[in-house]
Order: sequence, then structure tokens, then C-alpha cells
Amino acid sequence: MEDESSGQVVLYMKGADTVMASMVEYNDWLEEECINLAQKGLRTLVVARKVLTTEQYTHFEQRYNAAKLSVTERGSRVAAVVETLECDLELLCLTGVEDKLQTNVKQTLELLRNAGMRIWMLTGDKLETATCIAKSSRLVSPNQGLHIMGSLGSRREAHLELNALRRKSDCALIIKKAAVVRLIQRHTGKRTAAVGDGGNDVSMIQAADAGVGIVGKEGKQASLAADFSIEQFQHIARLCLVHGRNSYKRSAALSQFVMHRGLIISTMQAIFSSIFYFSSVALYQGFLMVGYATIYTNFPVFSLVLDQDVSPAIALTYPELYKDLTKGRSLSYKTFFVWVLISMYQGGVLMYGAMLLFEDELIHVVSISFTSLILTELLMVGLTVRTWHPLMVVAQFISLGFYALSVIFMHYFDWEFIKSKDFFWKVLVITLVSCLPLYILKFLRRKFTPPTYSKLEELNTFGSSSLTQQQP
Repeated sequence: MEDESSGQVVLYMKGADTVMASMVEYNDWLEEECINLAQKGLRTLVVARKVLTTEQYTHFEQRYNAAKLSVTERGSRVAAVVETLECDLELLCLTGVEDKLQTNVKQTLELLRNAGMRIWMLTGDKLETATCIAKSSRLVSPNQGLHIMGSLGSRREAHLELNALRRKSDCALIIKKAAVVRLIQRHTGKRTAAVGDGGNDVSMIQAADAGVGIVGKEGKQASLAADFSIEQFQHIARLCLVHGRNSYKRSAALSQFVMHRGLIISTMQAIFSSIFYFSSVALYQGFLMVGYATIYTNFPVFSLVLDQDVSPAIALTYPELYKDLTKGRSLSYKTFFVWVLISMYQGGVLMYGAMLLFEDELIHVVSISFTSLILTELLMVGLTVRTWHPLMVVAQFISLGFYALSVIFMHYFDWEFIKSKDFFWKVLVITLVSCLPLYILKFLRRKFTPPTYSKLEELNTFGSSSLTQQQP
């Protein structure tokens, strides 16, 4: 800024005290006051200036322009010129700004901790400021101890620090390390989610498995670089406990059901080929195979993305339910082999049942087995669903309607046999043998070892009914 009256040029600078302390003239109060403000949870900002004569500014401008025109090492040359001004600054003032928490930050952090998530707060603030913010946001309880890990020069020093931490009970750890997200991923194998609202958080957000950007006063850099963008920190609870839960459960069910849909027809083809001396004859030809993978089963299978085991209200009321997801029981080697066995059992029942019950022509085997296969797939969707959505029912009837219309108008099978009672009872028997045992097993399992969420649903329903009865 140029002062027109005196002809002097004034350079104003502001920044963090850790940076500005080495640039300003010697003083005996800056460091002490910064600590006092930081202990109150205020963010400190140092303001300083430097007065330049016209000759000093002209000399600086010439060197700066020359550095900008450098062909090699341009950045370092420009920085070196600028550093000549960033020294012996006159200290003007020190400000302390209160960084208010957003709405429901404390409650959201409490929900996430009860859900079994380990939360790390990464900040560029002073140690005292970070500690104060951690306590005010309930990330650290007021009576909880703090263990500050100092600078470490070797593995032995790190082990000593960790041993000292283990000897303390109910203690929060404060460390001064870079690339914390990558360290957690590398040494624990856990999934990480990074949450930030400023441009300085972009690298952390991009390094995490899931990046969440908050649209804040500092701009949209974080939200644009993130996988998910939210407006308030409190929305993280719903993002993780509701949408995250549904996404995991639905993805697990859908992926395993798609595998089942392909494996069951492969089992039937393998059995058919083995019966006829491993001939290379396709069991289902033409549009039957195309229809099976598309209009006959697509809608019910993909309607599983609408399924949910608990309501959003219960998921937010009981965050402990989220801990079950970390065990990976919905998508594991165990569930994979269970679905493989189910597919092989049903494929065997459908194929051998059709071979045993047909009487005259081979085309009757195709009609009986394929119709039973379509009905089995639709019933298996019903077995997998935990909460029925209206669109799921619509998808079931649409698929069944498409199959019925294609049988009537495209003449896949012997129409006289399709209209006979033999066709209906044979299809019914094979389908029941294929699906009924699985429904019985599901009923017994829910009766004797019900999942946690079903207990909470019943408890919530009972509580609501009791409250209704108490009202006059």
C-alpha cells in the first residue's frame, strides 16, 4: 500500500504466530499472549507491517521482475527475493478469533463413537488450541487425561512413548505427525474416512478411502475434492449410520444374488450335459437365455437396492448397530460358500426334478425346469428381502407378467402341455422342494437366533404402542 502524503510504501502481513514470530522484530510478549489465547480455544493471527521508501520498493521490484524472468529455478529465486522483505517487521497486533462449532457437533461425535468408530482430529492449530477444541467438541471428555507424544528420533523412542501411554487409563493421545491417514491405512489395514472443510484438507481427503467435504466459509475446495459433500458436520451421522449401512447391506445382498443367479443356471447346464454324455448341447437356447438375464429376473434382483433392515430412526437411535458391520458378516467367505451351496442345491433340484417328472418329450424338461427356475429366482428375492418396498412388489409382478406374455405369444414351449394340469403340479412341486426348505431354515433362525436389529424393531414398536396406550 502506498501512502500518497509521504510517498512511502507499506507492506502489511498477517499469518499464524508460528510463522510470523521469526519475521517480526524482537518482543517479549507475543509468545506468552499466543499461549493465553490458545488456552481459551481462540485461533491466533499476527498482524505486522514494514515501511519501505520509494527507492527500496523500486529496488525490490527490479529484482522481483528479474527473478520472474529466470529460465531456471524461477520459484526459488522469486521466494528468495520475497524473503528479503519478510524480516524485521513491525508487530502491530495479535488477534484471537473464536472458531464456533457447527450445530450438533457434540451429539454427532458421540453417535459416531458409540458406533465403534475411532475418531482422529487433525488440525494445523497450536497444541493448546487443538486441545481446547477437542474438549469443547466432546471429542475428549473434560476429565479425560491427555498424553502428548513428543518428537521421536528412533523406533526405540516410539516404543517407550507407547508403553508410557499404555500405562495410563482413559487417556487421549496427541501426536505431531504428518500423513496420519496414510499411516493408519498402512499399519492397521482399517478403512479411513477423512472430513474437512478447507483447502488445506484436500490432500487428507484424497488420501482417505472415503473423503467427506463440508461446504463452509472457507470455500468449496474440500467439497469438490471429496467423494461426498455435506453442508453441516451433523450430517455425517446420517451419512455413515444410515446411508453407509444401507449401502453395505444392499451391495452385499445384490452381489451375492447376482452370483447365485448365474451359478444356479450353470449347475443346471452341467447336470444336463453330464446326463447326456457331456454333449455340447445348450439346455436353454435363444431368447430364453437372454430373457433370463434381463427382463425375467432383472427387476426383482435390482430392486434389492431398496431393501433396508432397520429404519433410519432406529439406526440413529442405536449407533451400536454399526459395530456389527465392521465384522463383515454380510459379505464374507462364509456367506459366499453358503450361496454357492444354495445355488448347487437348487440347480440340482430343478434339473433332476424336471428329468424325473417329464414323460414324453425333451421339450417338456425345458418348459418345466425353466418355469421353475424363474419362480425360484422370484421367491429367493422374497427370501432375501428384509423390508418390502412397494416397488419390489411391482418388480415381481412385472417380471412374472413379462414371462407369461412371452410364453403365450412367442411359443417357446408346447402350448397344449403348458395348459395342462401336469405342467402346473410338476412346476409347483419342483419349486416347493427348491425353496421351501430355505424358508423354513430362515424362519427357525429368526425364531431362535434373531438378529440384533429385529430385537430393536420389536422393542421400538412395543415402546410406541405403550406410549399410545398411556395417552388419554
